[in-house]
Amino acid sequence: MSQSSTIDEVCQWNEEMCRTMLKTALPELISIYQCSESGSKLLRSLKILIDKFLPHIRLSEIEQTFASQVLPKVMTLFDELANEVTQHTGGLSSQNPGLQAALRNTIQFQIQILEILVNLVDHMCKFEEALALKNIHSLSLAVIHILKNTFCHCKESETLYSGRLDLVADILQSLFKEAYSLQKQFMELLDRIVLESATSTDEDIESMVTVVHSVLEICSVISKMDHALHANTWKFLIKISVKHRALLEDKLPHDRLVAGLCEDILYSFNSCLHFAEQMIQPAVEGNTNSVDCKLFQKTLKLCRFFTNTLVHYVKEFTDFLSTSCRLLHHLYLQMYCKFPPSINAPILPDGSYDQIACIVPVALDALVSQLMSYRPFMEIVLQDNLDFCSELAFPQCLLLLNIMDKLPSQSEVVQSLWCSGNQISEEKTRLPLLHSLFLNFKRCHAELSLPAQLPGVMSKGQAQQSVSLYEYVCTHLCSFITSISASYFPELECSLLDAVLSPYVLTALLASDTWCFLARYGSADLCAHHVSLIADLVKSCCGDCFQLSHLSLLLWRLLFLMAAEHQVIFVKRFSPKEASNLLLWRQVSIKALAPELQRPITSDIIRTAIDQCRRWQSGKCSLGELEHVNVALAALLAVCHTQGEGLTSELQLAITETLCQIWTFLTVEQVLSQHCVQQTMALVLSLVASLIRVVGAALIAQVVLFLSFLLPLNPPDHVRLAALEFLGSLGTTVISPDVQGVVLPKLPCLFGLLLADQSWLILQHALQGFTRFAEETCHEEVVPRSLVSGNTKSKVVSFLNKPSAKRARKEPHEEQYESALETAENVFKTLQNLLKQEPTPHWVTVRLQALQETIIALNSSKQEPMKI
Repeated sequence: MSQSSTIDEVCQWNEEMCRTMLKTALPELISIYQCSESGSKLLRSLKILIDKFLPHIRLSEIEQTFASQVLPKVMTLFDELANEVTQHTGGLSSQNPGLQAALRNTIQFQIQILEILVNLVDHMCKFEEALALKNIHSLSLAVIHILKNTFCHCKESETLYSGRLDLVADILQSLFKEAYSLQKQFMELLDRIVLESATSTDEDIESMVTVVHSVLEICSVISKMDHALHANTWKFLIKISVKHRALLEDKLPHDRLVAGLCEDILYSFNSCLHFAEQMIQPAVEGNTNSVDCKLFQKTLKLCRFFTNTLVHYVKEFTDFLSTSCRLLHHLYLQMYCKFPPSINAPILPDGSYDQIACIVPVALDALVSQLMSYRPFMEIVLQDNLDFCSELAFPQCLLLLNIMDKLPSQSEVVQSLWCSGNQISEEKTRLPLLHSLFLNFKRCHAELSLPAQLPGVMSKGQAQQSVSLYEYVCTHLCSFITSISASYFPELECSLLDAVLSPYVLTALLASDTWCFLARYGSADLCAHHVSLIADLVKSCCGDCFQLSHLSLLLWRLLFLMAAEHQVIFVKRFSPKEASNLLLWRQVSIKALAPELQRPITSDIIRTAIDQCRRWQSGKCSLGELEHVNVALAALLAVCHTQGEGLTSELQLAITETLCQIWTFLTVEQVLSQHCVQQTMALVLSLVASLIRVVGAALIAQVVLFLSFLLPLNPPDHVRLAALEFLGSLGTTVISPDVQGVVLPKLPCLFGLLLADQSWLILQHALQGFTRFAEETCHEEVVPRSLVSGNTKSKVVSFLNKPSAKRARKEPHEEQYESALETAENVFKTLQNLLKQEPTPHWVTVRLQALQETIIALNSSKQEPMKI
């Protein structure tokens, strides 16, 4: 009997006949199937085998007697058909109907193969017996192979058919639908697989791992093709991984699974942003943006699914994700980089971000919570050499703050790992959490400059306000301090000190603010310890440097927070009577001390500083030792700026005498060439400005004359700024008639020179200094003479128009009173100094009595009180 006749005869058999003839007919039909050369005959034979005989084969025998002998040829045939399609796509055109028909016929053959496999899988799903992977070994290989090839062909169809896709679009759609059905049915079959530790062999386990790998490959192929199929495939992968976790957890491709989910999350997230942006665009040609709105909602649901899936997977397999932590970390940064309050977040319609916020931050927060206790994640987040771009510094900062907020609820071991860092050479360097936070904070240049707005702390009865990144970080830092154990304060102090010593001003200021909170929150003893520590560091600084500036500001603030009894101890340890401590006392405010300490300390600082200046004058007056004089002058200036009760007239006069003596050593040439002399010049000018009411007329004349030679030679900025401070202060005093001829003609030239300066900083201070002088001086003739230049005059007028509030000028008669009284006060102070000298002429007493009577007569003759 021929093969064709045999097949025809079998087709006539009923179900009972097929069951009876199974053992003899099945081998013969399989032989006929394997020998078939024609694709149509092969498919006919295969259908007969499945329809007539497969229902009568026991589950335990299907793989051996049927699938392993039939399905390999199915894969071969499908591949041949696929190659045939690929070879003929180049010649496809509407003018070649024969090729078009042949191509469609070939694809139809592929569809038939898929239909046969669907029926086969469906049959396997009907068994009520426990299904082992070995029962469907050949079937799974064939289905996965054919599905992958089919989906790849459909995905590449637009490129493959090169603009002729419309000729085969309908049949390709049918091919995809059949593959879709096969994929769905096959996943249901795999879900029925029983894999138990007691009965499963290593081969079974490896086969299941291979299936996971293969389905994951299919998942990556269909990722941009069909959202529902893509999501269902991921759902299956996670479900089967968790279901057989006990046997598969150390063999699953965790890295690939996490990488795939991260990729899909980012793609769906970015798609959400894109569709939301499109909704802002106006409607074109009558079309509304409802399509974009629907796409946004659909993609948003997909994003929610992927993020929740990742969170679930990480929860189940955290211990096996050591090499995936970098991907998870990068996912967090990438998403927050494009999400408010990041400055890189796109502008979206109202409400869009609120909808996304219900998904992204919630999922990422849950992810961080799960990974916080996982050391590999910790090492990735805190590693010293994070090599990401600058725009990721802000989301990294937010991540660290998130971790910092969660840390108090973690175990002591976890807290220690995050807070302490490590210094072991063979391990990767892990920075302490706060150190890493300060490091990334300084990288947020744009967010600090614009600034970025973040949600502030919710207050009772008040709406939540937006705050700057600086305030946001500072608030969370202070909150963190209140919630951690005091045992972590040493690490906290190290991180704060390192940040204070940073060259970045905002970083140092943030650390100082946090440190001051720590001083207030902690014990008085802790504050005293910190003040002593900072004071020692201030004394150890060499010369002027940014470290000294930052430490000095911190010391200045901490001293205000110090308990009175500890201030007494501080004063004893860093006695102002010792010249070596002047460097320290020039940095602090006397007003920070208890009232009973201010007067004696003021006196001690002034006397110690004056003695230091005198030692230099009585010595060789070398430039190498001038730095000690500058420290002394700086200490005197700090005391003068405080304007405390301890700064008596006697002490002020002692300072002015010292200034007069130092002034004689200054030369224009040295000021222009020697940095230390420039410092001395600037300090002396500032001191004269502070004590302008008690400085003698002779010294004022000397300074003005000196500046008339110096300023045209363009000295350094800090010298010119000090000169402006001095010139502005001249408005508060009456120039003695004895020196008016020298001083007043020089002032217009000096002001005019500085008001024409090209430096914006000098110009700003010049405008402020000149305005102060003009508003307060009684020598009003100087003002118009300083504005001879039209350009200078316009600058001054423009500046005066900008301030929202100006100091009111005194009435003319009030200025006359003030001028006369200041002159009298200066004369009496000079007379007071003379009276201290011996011997005093006998007629002085008589004249003093006469002056006293004159003052009494003035008081009794005034008609009304002076207006204020």
